[in-house]
Amino acid sequence: EVVGDLLRETYSEAISQQRLRPATDPKIEQVSAESGTDLRYVAFFEVMPEIDLKPLSQLTLERATSEITEADQGAMLEAMRRQRPDYVAVDREAGEGDRVTVDFEGRIDGETFQGGSAHDLPFVIGQGRMLKEFEDGARGVKAGETRSVTVNFPVDYGSAAVAGKTAIFTVTVNKVEEQRLPEIDDVFCAAFGVSEGGLEALKTEMLESMKRELSNAIKNRVRAQVFDKLLDANPIDVPRGMVAETVQSMQLDFARRMGGKDVSQLPNPDSMQEPAKRRVALGLLVGEVIRTGNLKVERERVNARLNELVGDQPSADEMRRQYLQNAEAMRQVESQTLEEQVVDYVLAQAQVTEKAYSFSELTGFGASA
Repeated sequence: EVVGDLLRETYSEAISQQRLRPATDPKIEQVSAESGTDLRYVAFFEVMPEIDLKPLSQLTLERATSEITEADQGAMLEAMRRQRPDYVAVDREAGEGDRVTVDFEGRIDGETFQGGSAHDLPFVIGQGRMLKEFEDGARGVKAGETRSVTVNFPVDYGSAAVAGKTAIFTVTVNKVEEQRLPEIDDVFCAAFGVSEGGLEALKTEMLESMKRELSNAIKNRVRAQVFDKLLDANPIDVPRGMVAETVQSMQLDFARRMGGKDVSQLPNPDSMQEPAKRRVALGLLVGEVIRTGNLKVERERVNARLNELVGDQPSADEMRRQYLQNAEAMRQVESQTLEEQVVDYVLAQAQVTEKAYSFSELTGFGASA
């Protein structure tokens, strides 16, 4: 323990005297700590790269502008109607957009398999919930008819037991229903949380939501541009140790999002090398902008960020209190706030031109329609 304390103390003194900035923890070797002699050891570590940040005034950036038109609002209202369609039984062949209710049983090499059968299962043709070959097999079929459908499971299918195999399904259509869009009445408005004011109140809330979505889209777009331009203008060799640590962190984060299940599904570390290098390089460059710009977290912006997170719901005060009492959560809020300040700082110095875009171009609304 005494040797360990001496190692830490002398190592800290040495890097301070040499004005070194270690990028990774040291690897200590050849320790000589015999009684009556000086402590000797060799420390191996990577150092932070020297960053000569290019003048921010040389960066050229584009700031997107947009307005929400009456047509955009009308399209959004129609999309909301499509979210809550009514279905009416019809006596005809099933087609695109129809909801069919089916019984089916699948076999692979003549044998049934787990998950290969169902009773009274509804799905909408063209919605993509089922495999395309299965959906296509329901097209042109009327209620009461049975059809044999061949499905080739993709090699990367979620269930390894059937991935890459061919199954033959016996499919019976019990019901064919066509979609009918609902009337915009009080019941429809209530389904979207508007209990008073009817259509006008719904449109007001919808417009506010569209404005928030558009604002976030513009903010994310310019943020990505700022970071891309910083990386392009300032190529740096990142320490391998930092990249390795970042790859490990990315894998742990992926595992947490999977709930710790089936670690065999974790991405190959090699496939994460480039994203990790980018993340490390960007972190170093952002840190240099913060240092050279002498940027500090602005408390007013932190408070504004908290207000955005908790919103105006009844439990907002309690949520805000929970944030303030959670050190890790507050670190994340402050980090995000400082990142926003970096973006604003770069924008204030770069050469910025404005370009108009439509609501759908910026938000992707209607792209999958």
